[in-house]
Amino acid sequence: MQFSDLRLVEPILRAVVAEGYQHPTPIQAKAIPHVLEGRDVLGRAQTGTGKTAAFALPILQRLGAPGGRRSAVRSLVLSPTRELALQIHESFRAYGRHTGLRSVVVYGGVGQEPQTRALRDGADVLVATPGRLLDLMGQGHLRF
Repeated sequence: MQFSDLRLVEPILRAVVAEGYQHPTPIQAKAIPHVLEGRDVLGRAQTGTGKTAAFALPILQRLGAPGGRRSAVRSLVLSPTRELALQIHESFRAYGRHTGLRSVVVYGGVGQEPQTRALRDGADVLVATPGRLLDLMGQGHLRF
């Protein structure tokens, strides 16, 4: 099976190739078609098996590539740790590099001003840790 067999659009396929991916992993092959159809998926796989791509690629495709400034977050990914949030954010940036979609990451333990500035600039995808997400929502910095 190839990534092109999963009905991913050309900008996403180009990013997948740039990342060095040749064939989808089992979790990707099983999850991507269901997420593309708008179904909920609960998957489990070992570290390093491509779980992030299994949800990020179809999310990016479903969001499309309209470009321009966004006033509201269109997709939220919660992460339990800042390290994982940063890793997921970087994956969204890599996979979405040719789509015009924008990812922003927010997490605690650092000053929030750069994060709130990034949110004001607009985000299609927000990757967040729960504590900082609740803080920013409580302060009125987020719209969904």
